[in-house]
Amino acid sequence: MFCFRSGTTNVRRARRESRINFRLMMAKNRHGSAREIPEVAFAAPAGTPAGVEVMSLAELRRRVAEQTLARPQRPDFHHLLALTAGGLRHVVDFTGYALRPGSWLWVRPGQVHQWGDLAEAEGTLILFREDVLDPATATAARVDDPHAPVVITPCDADAEAVTMAAEHLSREFRALGQLPLEMHRAALRHLLAVLLLRLAHLTVPAGGPAPEPDETYLRFRDAVERHFTATRRVEDYAHMLGYSGRTLARATLAGAGLSAKEFIDRRVVLEAKRLLAHGDETAAQISDRLGFVTPSQFSKYFVQRAGRSPIDFRNGIRGRAEGLTPSTALGQG
Repeated sequence: MFCFRSGTTNVRRARRESRINFRLMMAKNRHGSAREIPEVAFAAPAGTPAGVEVMSLAELRRRVAEQTLARPQRPDFHHLLALTAGGLRHVVDFTGYALRPGSWLWVRPGQVHQWGDLAEAEGTLILFREDVLDPATATAARVDDPHAPVVITPCDADAEAVTMAAEHLSREFRALGQLPLEMHRAALRHLLAVLLLRLAHLTVPAGGPAPEPDETYLRFRDAVERHFTATRRVEDYAHMLGYSGRTLARATLAGAGLSAKEFIDRRVVLEAKRLLAHGDETAAQISDRLGFVTPSQFSKYFVQRAGRSPIDFRNGIRGRAEGLTPSTALGQG
């Protein structure tokens, strides 16, 4: 009896692994054939060091037309904005943020964002590619964390140090020619590293955020980011990572305040919204890209979690943007 049960368990495990591998293979094939949302590539002005650029919002207004800024963008580089005067509404992945002097906006590669009305806003915009940093600094500054806060407001204990780091970086960027080029690039990398490390490790005031999440949650989060188009089952991720479903549930609740299933579903719905709002694929094509068996299954899933059908969501987003001025439309989350 023991051998029979053990053999059955092995067969079930093999079948489960086969299903997971099949889903991963199909997801990879879909990504290879489907058209992605157009991305904005990093392109610094000629003569400036590759990989990082610093400009004022006044310079941004002079260089880029308002209509261009008002369109949804999905850059392959980081946007780090420090507001120094005025106010600005900015939309990142369908959530509106109101920026005030002293606050920092950090948009990471892959996030869809839209600029609000820049007429009354002043500040410093830092654009950079992750590969300008050494791997150890990138890891320590959590630059690849898609779940990090979009808006950061340093408290008094940190604000001065962060501001000084940004000013030093800006001055060095504009000092091209005062050092040999390689030394200038090295200085920019180090100064950018100081700023990012400061922002990533702000002093936590009493009653502030909970301690950093443990390794179990981080592994689960990263696995979801890689495989959410292949599987939406908590059991598959548990098997993939070598944990029990209960262990993932506890870790995700502690790390994100959500159940593991809700965490997966939110990631799937976010990608669906991105594709519906900013792409030209049909709902059926999006359904296939996200790993649903049929378009009707995708539609039911989306309605349950977003409150309306995929087509209604697309029409609402696009109709609102067409019927309002860019600044008004972008001011709504």
